[in-house]
Amino acid sequence: MFSPKLVLIDLDGTLVDSVPDLAYAADAMMRDLGLPERGEDAVRNWVGNGVERLVKRTLTGELHAEPEQELFEKGYPIFYDYYLASNGKYSRLYPGVEKGLAWLKKENYSIGCVTNKAGSFTLPLLEAKGILDYFGIVVSGDTLPQKKPDPAPLLHAAKFFNVTAEQSLMLGDSQHDVKAARNAGFEVIAVSYGYNHGEDIHGVNPDAVIDSFVELEDLLD
Repeated sequence: MFSPKLVLIDLDGTLVDSVPDLAYAADAMMRDLGLPERGEDAVRNWVGNGVERLVKRTLTGELHAEPEQELFEKGYPIFYDYYLASNGKYSRLYPGVEKGLAWLKKENYSIGCVTNKAGSFTLPLLEAKGILDYFGIVVSGDTLPQKKPDPAPLLHAAKFFNVTAEQSLMLGDSQHDVKAARNAGFEVIAVSYGYNHGEDIHGVNPDAVIDSFVELEDLLD
């Protein structure tokens, strides 16, 4: 059982399956550049480290490769414009998310969203999916100089709520969420269904793994 006062929650791959929006923008960018489309399945394995990294992966077709700088500088604004237009249009909440958030709110947990997604995409997506009002704070990828797995975004949110790391829990889908929680001194629960570059989240040893937000009722005291 976990007894936090604060629950921080990742966005992409945890709350929202945003791959359809991202894949639309990625393929539209590639078409405009005269390059082959990558498709949703490929994009699903590339998300989770911010838009810039996704654009680089789309351009190269690889997880860690770097495209030519000129190509990136040409492609990034194209992707950005398409994603602004598609953000929230094709994405969907994962099953159980809204019920789980409602339960956390009813039980008076402090709730925050901590994501590596830029604020210009984060707030519109949360609003489009109807869940923005659940969060007392939203820490986006450009709120601070640091991003997850750096602990700074998590500690920033904990300070906002005036709670300690020992009173805080991170809920996410990737190794960056687990590492950020460990670096911050938080407990961490992972979801089994998100984006972790095709790797089993059990491999990074979160404190617990759940298949749905509705399971939080059985884990939080």
